[in-house]
Amino acid sequence: MDITPTPTELDLRATVAPLLGLEPEAIEPDANLVVLGLSSLEIMRLVSRWRKNKIPVQFDELVAAPTLNGWLAHFASLAVPASTEPGVA
Repeated sequence: MDITPTPTELDLRATVAPLLGLEPEAIEPDANLVVLGLSSLEIMRLVSRWRKNKIPVQFDELVAAPTLNGWLAHFASLAVPASTEPGVA
């Protein structure tokens, strides 16, 4: 079965850090990314990018928990087989 690949913590840090003007390692896992300066428009752009890569991320879930750990938990909930139809691998 194929698993939809999701970003790792390092991937998220590398993606979000330039948007915040920070070094990736400077972002604490539980730091609120919105408080650090990430706008809702930037989050929408990230959602669009991930959806184009077949990751069915939900904007409202990211906004509800705007931390690296919160986003990782959301991505983990999406890490299900790409196809759940019987007989389809």
